[in-house]
Amino acid sequence: MLTRTTRFELPTTNSETFFSPTRFWATSFALAIITVGLLSTDRILAQPKAQEPKLAPQPDTSMTIEYPKSKTVEQSDDYHGTKIDDPFRWLEDVDSEDTKQWVIDQNRLTFDYLHQIPARNRIKERLTKLWNFERYGMPRRYGNLYFYTYNNGLQNQNVLFVSDSLDPTGESNRRELLDPNRLSESGTVALSGYVPSDDGKFLAYGIAAAGSDWNTWLVRDVATGKDLTDKIDWVKFSSVSWTADGKGFFYARYDEPKGNEFTGVNYFQKLYYHELGTPQSADRLVYNRDDEKEWGFGGTVTDDGKYLIITVWRGTEKRNQIFYAPLADGKMPDRTQVIELLAGFTADYQFLGNDGPVFYFETDDGAARRRIIAVDTQKPGRDSWREIVPEAVESIENATLLGERFLITYLKDATSVVRQYSTDGKRLDDIPVPSLGTVAGFEGKRSSEETYFTFTNYITPLSVLRLTLKDNSTTVWKAPTVDFDPEDYVTERVFYRSSDGTRIPMIISYKKGLSRNGNQPTILYGYGGFNISITPNFSPANLGWMEMGGIYAVANMRGGGEYGREWHETGMLKRKQNVFNDFIAAAEYLIDEKYTQPSKLAISGRSNGGLLVGAAMTQRPNLFAVALPAVGVMDMLRFHKFTIGWAWVSEFGSSEDPTQFENLLRYSPLHRLKPGTKYPATLVTTADHDDRVVPGHSFKFAARLQSCQSGTNPTLIRVETSAGHGAGTPVSKLIETAADTLGFVWHNFGLE
Repeated sequence: MLTRTTRFELPTTNSETFFSPTRFWATSFALAIITVGLLSTDRILAQPKAQEPKLAPQPDTSMTIEYPKSKTVEQSDDYHGTKIDDPFRWLEDVDSEDTKQWVIDQNRLTFDYLHQIPARNRIKERLTKLWNFERYGMPRRYGNLYFYTYNNGLQNQNVLFVSDSLDPTGESNRRELLDPNRLSESGTVALSGYVPSDDGKFLAYGIAAAGSDWNTWLVRDVATGKDLTDKIDWVKFSSVSWTADGKGFFYARYDEPKGNEFTGVNYFQKLYYHELGTPQSADRLVYNRDDEKEWGFGGTVTDDGKYLIITVWRGTEKRNQIFYAPLADGKMPDRTQVIELLAGFTADYQFLGNDGPVFYFETDDGAARRRIIAVDTQKPGRDSWREIVPEAVESIENATLLGERFLITYLKDATSVVRQYSTDGKRLDDIPVPSLGTVAGFEGKRSSEETYFTFTNYITPLSVLRLTLKDNSTTVWKAPTVDFDPEDYVTERVFYRSSDGTRIPMIISYKKGLSRNGNQPTILYGYGGFNISITPNFSPANLGWMEMGGIYAVANMRGGGEYGREWHETGMLKRKQNVFNDFIAAAEYLIDEKYTQPSKLAISGRSNGGLLVGAAMTQRPNLFAVALPAVGVMDMLRFHKFTIGWAWVSEFGSSEDPTQFENLLRYSPLHRLKPGTKYPATLVTTADHDDRVVPGHSFKFAARLQSCQSGTNPTLIRVETSAGHGAGTPVSKLIETAADTLGFVWHNFGLE
């Protein structure tokens, strides 16, 4: 359900945690996509002949399952005259003793089952080797210093380094600035974001414990490596933005929760200014709206330091408002100085930069696939707007303004192309992309002489490249070495037709040499929501699956952002069923084209993708052998009652509306489960500290699925402890989860 640079969909596990405030706000509530494994581009080829997976000689009868008893309660709700029973409502109270015992009992059963799988330990051993490679984050320059993250391979969290130069052969003068691995023995305290001051003297950084969305922000003196006394609590869905003088920063927070901090509803975010060396209680309230509980705020200081840009968001709507306030003589503005520039939630606007009073925006106003416009704040009327870069055939995924040029990343059938335009709209030379894949980055200031970007695809680990703006030259700064040969693999992009004839792209990856005999073990991944584009990313878990002889397929369904606003809107609200139809059609294509068969097909998705898996397995239970719904939204009638769930009403609808209730009930995974039905072998995964999609969703779904399941297919739930929705998950936990998941799939395909 969220950036376009840091949108809580995490393109890579333990990925870059630097925040780009100008692009963070509009999408910071989207459900996370974390590729613990499993994702890809038009053909990248290979040589060796792959070995066919062997069928197990006989079914394993030693793993008879006796499920823990899940009590039921008398609970019935009236929705507009329709009575809906909710016998597992008690599992929503994650802190009750009954729920805690239920989790203990379910985990004992699940881990006993998983640890008996013959292939599981071998899979874990291989994944550990694949994960053990150096990973560099994208450098950013502040003052005379470069900041970037680094992981030596199996460190649970990335370490933040600082250097006064970037030697491509090694950083002999780099020094460690912050190591989150020292913040907890278990590695469950993560660096959730960091923003240096413009001169590089101070570092504001956020930390999150056990995967929670709640952040605490601290400030570190870069020269000494020691923290100042500043501490900012109860920050959620917010970065910080420093003033030009480095004396303080803007941030947004909620009031301290009065109830359960992990399940309570989050309303009334407020924008503050914090001055260094003062307590949080003295922070200046810049903007809030007591009359608009759903409004949230992001503050961004312009490069020239003269304006505060306030992005006003509402839920996960892809429409926002832009307000601003002058920053004069070091005085911080309050609500009376805030000017409403683009009001009304009529379109999405991403602030890119300014030339004095002229503000540049990337927007879908008048362009479903987005364009670049200039708005003069002295003549803000629409008839005075100036189009700089018109809408193209491809959809804009990201844009930045560096020097006198816009660097724009477009999506062409879910892969990246990068173009440049001058500030007067002239087309400049394109930036070459190594091959079909995903490009991200190009951060910097108007005065930057260089910038960095990353490239990856399903068989290429994340590489970091430097772009020199003066001569437009591109060089590789860091390209990791992983224990595999990319030439052994192939990735192909295909197109298939959904049930209504809509043309959908899908990317299929596997080890070269596999025969199309209709019997290959296959995992189909999907998301389909919140305008989030699923683009190729490297994952050690995906690679491990392909090494085993598996096919990994990713469908770019409606509901995502791959083709702009219309593509998104045809997969939301009353048209959400289109997404499920697209996913089911992808499975049927893989079967019809002889990639696999139902007995060798697993479906996987996280968050909104977990909902997708739950809907697909309950609508077409015979089409799949295995289902892997992770941190999913499973109760579509009550999701809006917890934490930030209310923000998804713009995407899903609400059961409080009679018409929307009927639509939600038709596909709500929890409510579509029917007793006596043979469902796929299912491994539900969630985490005890998930305060994005609260674990009660998965608890209730697993309990009801166990009571409805007919036949011998296992129905298990794996509850990770001291973890959240995915962000900041330690590498050790990622490896364990991936080994359990792939082992479960392999075993339930009946393979050795």
